[in-house]
Amino acid sequence: MYYSSGNYEAFARPEKPEGVEHKSAYIIGSGLAALTAACYLVRDGQMNGERVHILEKEPIPGGACDGYLYENLGYVMRGGREMDNHFEVMWDLFRSIPSIETEGVSVLDEYYWLNKKDPNYSLMRATTNRGEDAHTDGKFGLSDKGAIEIMELFFTPDEKLYDKRITDVFDDEVLNSNFWLYWRTMFAFENWHSALEMKLYIKRFIHHIGGLPDFKALRFTKYNQYESMILPMIKYLESYNVKFHYNTKVVNVEFDIKGAKKQASRIEIIAEGKTDYIDLTENDLIFITNGGCVENSSLGSQHAPAPFNKEIKAGGGWDMWRKIAAQDSAFGNPDKFCYDPEKSNWMSATVTTLDDRIPPYVENICKRNPFSGGVVTGGIVTVKDSNWLLSWTFNRQPQFRSQPDGQLVGWVYGLFSDKPGNFIKKTMRECTGKEICMEWLYHLGVPVDQIEDMAENSANTIPCMMPYITAFFMPRSAGDRPSVVPEGAVNFAFLGQFAETKRDTIFTTEYSMRTGMEAVYTLLNIDRGVPEVWGSVFDIRDLLNATVQLRDGKKITEMHLGIKEKLALKEVLKKIQGTDIEKLLKEYNVI
Repeated sequence: MYYSSGNYEAFARPEKPEGVEHKSAYIIGSGLAALTAACYLVRDGQMNGERVHILEKEPIPGGACDGYLYENLGYVMRGGREMDNHFEVMWDLFRSIPSIETEGVSVLDEYYWLNKKDPNYSLMRATTNRGEDAHTDGKFGLSDKGAIEIMELFFTPDEKLYDKRITDVFDDEVLNSNFWLYWRTMFAFENWHSALEMKLYIKRFIHHIGGLPDFKALRFTKYNQYESMILPMIKYLESYNVKFHYNTKVVNVEFDIKGAKKQASRIEIIAEGKTDYIDLTENDLIFITNGGCVENSSLGSQHAPAPFNKEIKAGGGWDMWRKIAAQDSAFGNPDKFCYDPEKSNWMSATVTTLDDRIPPYVENICKRNPFSGGVVTGGIVTVKDSNWLLSWTFNRQPQFRSQPDGQLVGWVYGLFSDKPGNFIKKTMRECTGKEICMEWLYHLGVPVDQIEDMAENSANTIPCMMPYITAFFMPRSAGDRPSVVPEGAVNFAFLGQFAETKRDTIFTTEYSMRTGMEAVYTLLNIDRGVPEVWGSVFDIRDLLNATVQLRDGKKITEMHLGIKEKLALKEVLKKIQGTDIEKLLKEYNVI
C-alpha cells in the first residue's frame, strides 16, 4: 500500500489483484469502517461479493452511525457527524455509492449539490442567561500567552506528548477562553483527555481554524447519518451479494504466531445462542473492528433514565479486543482506553417536538425557520452557563424520511453527566427524557411555569448514556492502538477508531473509512494509491491564516512585545521589505 495525491490516481481503476478469486473475507462489525472495507473489497479488490461476510452482533447495521425509529420509543440519534470537504477517502468511496433517493446520481453528487445550494453556517454559536446571545461574536478571546501555548503544542513532537493530558500543556489562558469553549463542545474533549490527540486535531484541521466559531467549514448530510450514509452502503453491498450475518457475536479471534509471521487461524462466534468456530487459511482475510465508542450504550425513555452500564460484557468489542491483545503485544492495549468510563462518557438525547409550542423558541435562537428544509442551527448551540455544558442542534428537517410534517427532530448532549442541572437539580445521568427536555427548555428561555407541561406534552425525548464515547481520547502512548495491518500480519487487519494509522485524526468519519481502505489495499496489494491526508499543515498560506485567525485578526505588530523583541521584529520587517515574503505576509494580514 502507498499514498498518492492529485487526480492522476484519484480516477484510475486498479487491475484485479492477483489471486483474489481464491480469497474470502470476514468483517467483524458493520460500522462505517467495516462497511467501507467491504465496499473496497468489491469495488477495487474485485472480490466476489458472495465471499464477503459481515458479522454483526446487533440485529441492525451501522455501528455508531445510527438513526432509527424505535417502536414504542421514538426517534433516536445517539450522535452526529460533521464532514469536511477534504475527507479524501470518504469522497473517493461515495462517488461510487448510488443514491437511494435519486436515480443515476451518487451519494457524493447529492451531498455536493445540497451543500452548495444550502451552505452551512451558524448564526448563534453560544447562549447564556436562558437563551440570550453569549456574544462570543466569532472571537477566540485568546491572550498572547494562550496563543503561544497552542503554538507550542503544535510544534511539540508526538513522543513528548505520550500519556500527557491537555491540562499538562494548557493553563487557564486557554481553558477559560472562547477557543476552548468552541473546541471542547465541537469535538467533545475533556480537560483530562490526550494532549497528543489535541495536537493532532489542530494539525489536521488547521485550514478550518477560522471556521470554528461559526461552523462555516462544515457540511452535513440531508438526513440522519444512518439514512444518508449507512443505508446507501448497505444497498450497494447487497447488490454485490455480500453476506450479512446479524445477531452474530464474535467472541475471539485466535492467531497462529510463529516468529515474525502472524496469521489469524480461527474465529469464535456465538449465533442463535450457540458457540461455533470459523477456521481460517491464508486466503481467508479477516477485518477486526476492535473496541467501540458506543459499546455499552443504553437508551432510556420519556419517563425512564438511561442506565449507566460500566461493566464490560462478554461478546462485546472491548472484551474481544482484550482476548486478542493477550495473544501479542502488537495487538494493542485496550485497557488504556476503557479502564474508567467516568472519564470517557457523555450523554445525548433525541428530542422530537410534537406540536407548535417549542419550534418558536428554537427559531428565536437559531434565527432561521426550522421548517424551511434548509440549515437550521448550522451546528451545535452551546449553553455557556449550563452545569451540564449542554449543547444542542437541529439539522435540516426532516431528519428522518418517515418524520411527520410539523415535527422537528433534534439532538442534545451534555459533556458533564455527573453534575446537577441548573433547573433540574439532578445529574444528567439520573434524568428521564422529560427531565432532560425540561433542562433544555429552561435554557431556551421557556417560561418556568410552562416548562413541565411542554416537556410532557409537546415533546418526546429519548436519553442515551454512552460510557465509552470518548474512550479514544484517553491519554495514550505508541503501540496502545494496533496498526491497521500489524508487522508480519498475513491475513488480518484492524479497523476503526482504535486502529492506528498515522495519516489521520480519530473521531471522524474519514478516520474510520481510511482504516477500511488501507486495510483492504494492504492485504490485497491493490495497485492504486490511497489518497493522502489533505496537506494543509504543510501549506504556509494555511499556517499564516490560522495564526492570524487564532488571534482574532490581530497582526504580529499588535503583540505585546518586550523591547528586544520589538527591535528584532523591526529588523526582520526591514529585511523582507520589497520581497515576495512581505507580499505574502500582507496578503494574510500578518503585518
